[in-house]
Formats: sequence, structure tokens, C-alpha cells
Amino acid sequence: MINFDNAATTYPKPLSVRRAVDDAIRKYGGNAGRGGHSLAMRTSEALYSARETVADFFGAVPENVVFTMNCTYALNMAIQGIMCDGGHIIISSMEHNSVARPVTALAMKKNVTLSVAEVFPEDNLTIESFRRLIRSDTRAVVCTLAGNVTGQILPYREIAGICRENNICFIADGAQLCGIREVKLSDGINILCTAGHKGLYGITGTGLLVTDGKYPIKPVIQGGTGSNSMSLLQPDILPDSLESGTPNVIGAMSVKAGIEFIRKTGMQKIEQHENLLCRHFISLLEKNRDFVVYREPAAEYVPIVSFNIKDIPSERTAAYLAEKGFGLRAGFHCSALAHASLGTKDGTVRFAPSVFNSISETDRLFAELRQHRTITV
Repeated sequence: MINFDNAATTYPKPLSVRRAVDDAIRKYGGNAGRGGHSLAMRTSEALYSARETVADFFGAVPENVVFTMNCTYALNMAIQGIMCDGGHIIISSMEHNSVARPVTALAMKKNVTLSVAEVFPEDNLTIESFRRLIRSDTRAVVCTLAGNVTGQILPYREIAGICRENNICFIADGAQLCGIREVKLSDGINILCTAGHKGLYGITGTGLLVTDGKYPIKPVIQGGTGSNSMSLLQPDILPDSLESGTPNVIGAMSVKAGIEFIRKTGMQKIEQHENLLCRHFISLLEKNRDFVVYREPAAEYVPIVSFNIKDIPSERTAAYLAEKGFGLRAGFHCSALAHASLGTKDGTVRFAPSVFNSISETDRLFAELRQHRTITV
């Protein structure tokens, strides 16, 4: 199958990542931070090396890099850890359910109030919609750097500036932008949450929480950390306070290798190639009025194209393409707020190429789409 569903998880993985996983299985079989024998020590050193690579990539210190199961876990840890004592929180209208659901749950059960800032194609309108919602009790703003449905890039640096002016914690969801464009904590991000298995090319089951340390994050999970074992209280130092249980060393090594692949290949080169495929695909779709592309001229996008064929449900289109050997995601992409904003009541089909896809594969995809339209319409 030709995978055009890389916004969900990148596949195939670089050869260097596959080799790193194999290497980790063979060499790093100890439990990091648990034991002074050579196997445990060697594994601890490997994990710290991965932490250093991530820290350098995002402009953090290694101790403030927390490995998680995925971006959803990282976002839950950040949101619940910052908002556990109540207050007002603002999110965007393009947020993934990994943000929308935990903040809704907090608003239903605790003394947390929620506001949703509308996202517009024009950055200045989006910035103002966030600014208008700031209150004296606003404790956090959670904002996706790029939406996972259309790929629209939000003006996150300006939003971060508003947070800084008002002493508000800025939590960023970088799942769709990290690895495509340079993202640093110095952009004004206090807590960056991202996936290890998407643009960073690590294996599934990997995520990251990277913090500047300005806002303490209360742990929502307690347990063994390898430190202060005689205390029944969770350690209050990072990364221990947020990393309970045996760490995913194999996953961490895959993320390290993925970041090294990005650096070797060149982040700009990766984005240029994927954007080339998106522009080519859009040019093919725009030749026929039966295709609807969900992009606005005033907005900027990561390499994602959401589209539909008029009068054909998105899931039917994706099912047809799957039969022909193409993997694209259809439906609502776990983003209820984004689809409500877009007015896409039947969802969309999402084209998300990777650096390993080609123009010829894109042409073959469009040929099948045209055939599907001819048969169905």
C-alpha cells in the first residue's frame, strides 16, 4: 500500500530508525535508572543521550525532556498538571480531541472554565480572537501549531507573545509541525507536546513533553522513578516527576535516530518535497469542479490537503482508494471542533505525503480518484 496518511504516523520509517530500534533491542535491555550493573547503566546512558538530542532539537535542557506514550498523553499531562487547581483555559477552534476532550472533562468536573478562540484564515483575526478571551483568571492557553485536518499553521509565536504579556502558560501541540519546521521553546512556548512517531520519524508509542520549567506541572501519575525510592511521595524534580514506570528506551532511541535523519536530510528539504507533492495534487484536483479542496488563500499550511468529491461521503472515497492500494484517512480525524468550524458534516479525505512519496505516486492516486468520481457521480 502507498501511504498518504503520514499525518497519522509516518510510514515507512527511515532505515536508520529501523537500525536504531534493532540496536536498542540488542544492546539496551536494562531498566534505565534502576540498578547499578553494566546493563542498566548502559541503558541509562542511551536514554540520556536521546534526551540530549531532543533537548538540542527544541532548545531545552535535557532534564526538562519527558518521554511519553504519545502526544495525547503529553497534552493530558500538561493540561491536567497546570489546571489541576482550577482557573480559566483557552483553546483554539482547530484543536484535536487530545486537547478538546481533557479540557471539556475538566470544565465539567472541576472549577475550570473554558473558552474557544475562533481560528480564521487571516492571522491578525486569529490573534485578536485569542486576545479578546484573556481574563484575570486565565491560567493557560493551549494551541495547536498546525491543525491536523487542513494543516493550517496558526500564528503561534504571536499567541505566545500574548501569553507572555499576561503571565499565562502557553501549551503547544506540535504534532503536525515538529520535524517539518523548526520549533523552539524560544518561540515563546512554555510546554511543547508532540508525537515522536509523526514528523520525527520514531516508532509508534512515542511522544514528548518538553518544558522550559517556568510553570510547575503537577504529576497525574505516580509510581516508580528510580529515585527517592524510600519516599512515598512522588519526586518533584524533572524528568522523574512526570516519568513514572519503566521508560520506553527503544522508542526513545527511535526518536533520536529520527531527529538525526531530519538533520542529515535537511528539514527545509523535507518540507519542500512534501509541499511540492501537495501543490501538484491540488493542481490536479482543481482541474475538475467535482473536487473540493479545504484551503484558504490567506492561510499558510503544512503538507496536508483535505478534500472531498462533491456528493460522495469521504469514507466511501477512502474505502475505494484503499481497495486500489492507497492509504488515506477519511472522516473527522479526531477533531470535532475543526470540522464544526469548517462545516464539513461528513468529514474530509486527508492527503498527507511524506519525504518518501513521489510525484508518480500522486499521479496514480489522482487517476484512481478520477475513476472513482466517474463511477460514483
